[in-house]
Amino acid sequence: MTGPAPTPEPPYWAVIFTARRTDQPDDSYEQTAERMFALAAKQPGCLGYDTAGSDELSITVSYWESEAAIAAWKADIEHLDAQRQGRERWYECFELRVARVERAYAFTRPAS
Repeated sequence: MTGPAPTPEPPYWAVIFTARRTDQPDDSYEQTAERMFALAAKQPGCLGYDTAGSDELSITVSYWESEAAIAAWKADIEHLDAQRQGRERWYECFELRVARVERAYAFTRPAS
């Protein structure tokens, strides 16, 4: 994905997931993460996502049309399994925050 996720005019919702991984290498993490991004993008009400991180900390912000869409994604069977694996194997700690986006601003450098 390149650049920030395109989103509609506010209001909409943002789910902010900040995590620190365990030190244990696990190839299944990357596969599961890719699957979750693909699956989330197909969920009704998903507007897109942005993700960034380092070896120490990762942040993913997903954007949603409604709280109901967020709840449906949280309850998805595959997502529930990924959440369980995250707590058991992949994450040292994480924080999840849900926020309503009231204002949004953008900048794009003009082509020279």
